[in-house]
Amino acid sequence: MLLELESVEKSYTDSDGCVPVLQGVSFSLKAGQTLALTGESGSGKSTVLHIAAGLEFPDAGAVRVLGQDLAQMDEGARAMVRRNDIALVFQQFNLIPSLSVAGNISFQAALSGSADQSYIDGLTDALGLGDQMHKYPEALSGGQQQRVAIARALAAKPKLMLADEPTGNLDEGTAARVLDEMLRLVAQTDAALMLVTHSPSVAARMDRELHLIGGQLT
Repeated sequence: MLLELESVEKSYTDSDGCVPVLQGVSFSLKAGQTLALTGESGSGKSTVLHIAAGLEFPDAGAVRVLGQDLAQMDEGARAMVRRNDIALVFQQFNLIPSLSVAGNISFQAALSGSADQSYIDGLTDALGLGDQMHKYPEALSGGQQQRVAIARALAAKPKLMLADEPTGNLDEGTAARVLDEMLRLVAQTDAALMLVTHSPSVAARMDRELHLIGGQLT
């Protein structure tokens, strides 16, 4: 299994006391599989992604990536897993303002030692970024920045890709091309993809769909 969540519980504390967010969440994701995580706003979808990436910890339960329990690792080891094996695409683009589009896209792949320029060239052309490579993030629209963030994640050829509404800022045609590239990567490299989406059409293209209601999967 590439990803396993077992009986995961998570709560937060606010002015009203303890607020449960996830209650007994369990699922697994194999190499080559794709999964859509759906649910209303505030249902805990993004929390699941953060926990799967080792950015947050569950209050109870286990999270394993490539068979390794994230809770048993120190922060350095978790950072290594995120650098080499996991790609993250969140709603905040987190582009590096001092790097060009080309520099941003190649950054993660260079860190993980998986940079393949011919692959990156094909990827950027497919995402409609070929004529934007010299620009800096501040010169791009929101949709263009989203495509750069997705290209950066795909360029590293991750084993596990975690994406939060990856096509939410894109028009319908561009969203379809982006999703095509994500699915192509999974097929080519035997990776796995889990994405959060509110789009029924995006969810329908995944192998499986899990729905969160009140912190529980249905």
